Order: sequence, then structure tokens, then C-alpha cells
Amino acid sequence: MIGAFTFNTSQRIVFENGAAANLASHAASFLGPRPFLVTDPGIVSLGLQASCEVALADAGHELARFSDVVADPPRSLVDAAVDAARAHGATSVIGFGGGSSLDVAKLVALLLGSNEDLDDAWGIGNAKGPRLPLILVPTTAGTGSEVTPISIITVGEEEKRGVVSPFLLPDLAILDPLLTLGLPGPVTAATGIDAMVHAIEGYASKSANNNPVSRTLAVEALKLLGANIEKAVFTPADKDARGAMLLGSMLAGMAFANSPVAAVHALAYPIGGTFHVPHGLSNALVLPHVLKFNNTVASETYTEIAPIVFPALAEVSDARARSDLFAEHLADLAAKLGLQTRLRDVGISEADLPKMASDAMKQTRLLINNPRELGEMDAFDIYKAAL
Repeated sequence: MIGAFTFNTSQRIVFENGAAANLASHAASFLGPRPFLVTDPGIVSLGLQASCEVALADAGHELARFSDVVADPPRSLVDAAVDAARAHGATSVIGFGGGSSLDVAKLVALLLGSNEDLDDAWGIGNAKGPRLPLILVPTTAGTGSEVTPISIITVGEEEKRGVVSPFLLPDLAILDPLLTLGLPGPVTAATGIDAMVHAIEGYASKSANNNPVSRTLAVEALKLLGANIEKAVFTPADKDARGAMLLGSMLAGMAFANSPVAAVHALAYPIGGTFHVPHGLSNALVLPHVLKFNNTVASETYTEIAPIVFPALAEVSDARARSDLFAEHLADLAAKLGLQTRLRDVGISEADLPKMASDAMKQTRLLINNPRELGEMDAFDIYKAAL
């Protein structure tokens, strides 16, 4: 029997080579006269946003750009972006870049549109809304932020805190594979693994809202990601591979936006928050070890999706053996793609592990979705195995 569930996603999605240059026409009905673009210095240095800006100017829009976004954006940066958008008299917000830029853009649209305090919006379903019209344009194939109702911000020195609300879903998501052609191999690899984690955790989530739509999307995402990640890393100009990765990332985002992620992300956040390791790599470092921990209760679930990514695993009939090999193959894939595979490779020592395990326990909204209950000592053991 299929239980009750709710599925939310972005209102409109455009997937097309060169779509970003046509943003002004795709969003003409709700941009308003004074759009506000949120991005980062790397995007500007590459000029990825230039064609979009020219098109907006040609269409008569008076655009302002905020390009100070950094990885793991702090609360102060969100405040600065909101102040800049308010000073501009923004009528809409465009997030253009990686997950950090999209997350900041979501909150700018929310806080300007609703005039609420961010401190009142933290958590699940606490944002009151409404928001300004919102357009999201990802330039990486990883976070799926363009179709998720989530924004993650760094609060204080290290803590990751999230706003989760349907108000953060955009009016329009533009997927332009051409924007991802220049991504360096390590970034392509890390963001690709991140998208795979979204699909794997969304498929196996213990959430009461785990549903047939999310699981179907997760399967399709893993087909695309598994078949194309190596080609995207090692043949970076392959437009078809880049498009498949971007679409796979979006499908995985749709899946976990409704069937939420779990312990891989919970244990990744202290790695990123304390040691400033990129989010995708943080996930990759703990992924195989969390899966092995979960295998005592979730092997039947993992065995369903393992052959999607690694077809040879279909020959392994025992569920526990197949799911263990799934974890090992994912670790091997990360290494083959050139990613660091041990915590010590990113400057983490055994002395750091107790605090990391303690910090991971703060991610209760994620840990409750894990197939197997995970405590602080379990987190320590997983980190030690990953060291």
C-alpha cells in the first residue's frame, strides 16, 4: 500500500544549451524592472553571467549585482546581500552560480519579500513568506539547489543551520549545460558525488515522506550520474555528459527535497564547517563508511540501487555482500576521479574527531532520516574509519 505523501518542486524548469542568455524572456512576466543578481567572484571572473546581464539590460531591466558570495556563506554575508537588494529596490532575485549563491539568493528573496527575521525562519516550515520572485541558475551539477526548499548558512564560527520551506522553491529554474563546461575536474567530481549522495540518501531515507516519486527520480538520477561522471571529469568539453550530469543533479535534488537526506550529510557538515572542505568532498569522504554502518539494516534497500551505478554488481546475489561492495565501489570511484579519500588528506587528525562527532549530533533534522539510528559514538567510529 502506498502511504500519504507530499511532493513539492520548482514551478517551472527550462533545460537548454544557452538558456541562461535567454533568462530575460523566460522570466519576463515576473522579473519586474529592478532584478537583483546574486553570484560569486569566480563566476564574474569567468564572465559566465555576462550574456544574462546583457540580455536583461537590452530588455530594459535595471540590474544590480551582488558578487561577494563565498563557500559556506556566513550569516553576515546574507545580511549584506539583503541590505544591497533593499537599497536597489529589488523586484526579483536571480541566484546564479553554485549552491552557495543559490542558497543566499533564496534567503534574500524570502527576507525582502516577507520582512521577517532570519532567526525566526530557521528550521523546517518556520518561514512565513511570501518572497520576491526568484530565478535560480546553477553552474555546477551537484547541489540540486534549484529544486530544493532548503538554504544552508554558516552561523557563528562553524555551525551549519538551515531554513527549510516551500517558499524557497523558485518560480523558474534554468539549467544551461554550457555554464558547466569550464568546471575543473576536482569540482566536477566532488559535485557529481554530492548529487549521487542526494539520490542514494533520498532513496533510502527513513522519512515518513519517502515516496514513490522521489525514489523514481533517485533511480533516474543515478542512471545519469553513474553513466556520465567519469566522462564529465575526464572529457570536460563533452556537452552531452555535462547535460546529463546537470539533469541528474536536478533529479536527485527533486528526490531529496521531498525524501530528505540523512547521516552522510549530518557527518559532512562538521567537516565543511570546521575545516572548510567543499561540501561535495565532505560527503564523499564519509559516504562509504556511513553506508557500511547502515548496511546492517538497509542492505536490501542499497542492493536495489547498487547495479544502477555499477552494473557489474548485478552479478552479486547476496544483498549484504552487494551493498558492502556498493560502498567500496563508491570509495574507489572517488579515488579514480582524483578526490581525496581520507579525512587525514584534508588536514583532519584523530584529535579532531570527538568534537566533530559532537557537532554532528546537532544535525537532528538529518539524523532522524537515517535508516539506522546513529549516536555520538557511532559518529566517532565512522570518522575514525574514514581517517
